[in-house]
Amino acid sequence: MQYRSDKYGKNLSILGYGCMRFSRKGIGIDLEKTEKEVMYAINHGVNYLDTAYIYPGSEAALGQILEKNNCRDKVYIATKLPQYLIKSKKALDKYFNEQLERLKTDHIDYYLMHMLTDIAAWEKLKQLEIEEWIAEKKAQGKITNIGFSYHGNSDMFIEILKDYSWDFCQIQYNYLDEHSQAGRKGLMAAAERKIPVIIMEPLRGGKLVGLMPDSGKKLIKEHEKKWSAAEWAFRWLWNQPQVTCVLSGMNSTEMVEENIRIASECQVDEFTQDDFNFIEKVKNEINKKTKVGCTACGYCMPCPKGIDIPTTFKCYNQMYTENKKSGRNEYFQITALKKDMADLGDCIECGKCEMHCPQGLPIRKHIKDARKALTPWYRRFLIKLIRLFKFW
Repeated sequence: MQYRSDKYGKNLSILGYGCMRFSRKGIGIDLEKTEKEVMYAINHGVNYLDTAYIYPGSEAALGQILEKNNCRDKVYIATKLPQYLIKSKKALDKYFNEQLERLKTDHIDYYLMHMLTDIAAWEKLKQLEIEEWIAEKKAQGKITNIGFSYHGNSDMFIEILKDYSWDFCQIQYNYLDEHSQAGRKGLMAAAERKIPVIIMEPLRGGKLVGLMPDSGKKLIKEHEKKWSAAEWAFRWLWNQPQVTCVLSGMNSTEMVEENIRIASECQVDEFTQDDFNFIEKVKNEINKKTKVGCTACGYCMPCPKGIDIPTTFKCYNQMYTENKKSGRNEYFQITALKKDMADLGDCIECGKCEMHCPQGLPIRKHIKDARKALTPWYRRFLIKLIRLFKFW
């Protein structure tokens, strides 16, 4: 494992464990499987573990794993204040103390304001005296580093960056998002201020790996370097010295092993011009086919009408990245054979999903388009028939 320094000289593993996508079993996290994967990562040098208040069961699972294996002092915990839920100064302590309890710890190493989208969200927190609250928690040793995770444009990111003495930040960044969201402009702005940058969505919710169109997969398979799709994406990030740590939502031992290998072998500035040109070719193939830029983060959920929005968009994109039959069949199986699955026609266009989407997607419009593409009249009829006679 390789390491890069934070603002104060502490070594962070360049591969961080993203805890949002822990494997699930029934309605909860598969703790036994997750423990094996997390401990393998820790035992092989991963020391940065990222979770959040709103990731279902994630903080509690991580706390249990670290306590059971007596390794809290071997790792750095990063978690996030759900700033969008904060209505009063009193609420700051309420959520923070709950997080300490879940994580079975007395301090948070890296604490983030979760999902800031513009300066207004930060200004709201300032009105609740968040700066004084942070100073108090730091003085008490309950927070070591303070930062923010961000979804918005680069100009607004830089405004937030300038407005406070941040210890670190977290942005969505990958070769597909090089010039969107905070982007390279934001990455360089943070580096100029010597602010470490943690990367989320390095594989764009699967779009740079399994959900890549077949034409892109073919290019990668035929390339002489024989790197996997994931390896190209990670090496592109670690090629840049301004990137401190890259989070990966690992949920299989194979995934953990591969990512650790890549993180041990990669080098800064190893990419040649031919490599960059190749990435552009792959990007072109992805952009040709993708209909909805959904990363399956799940922030749009739950839908008041029970629509599984991320799965819907996954199937919708699959129609164009693979083939129509594949996407339609997967959606049919999910819709027709899942007892509690809502129909896309049930959407009441309340807009709740769009309020929370980090990508700023016009979800209501995409749902309408997805319904037309995924469920032509004969499939809708068959779904209704199956659900009417309860064939499950």
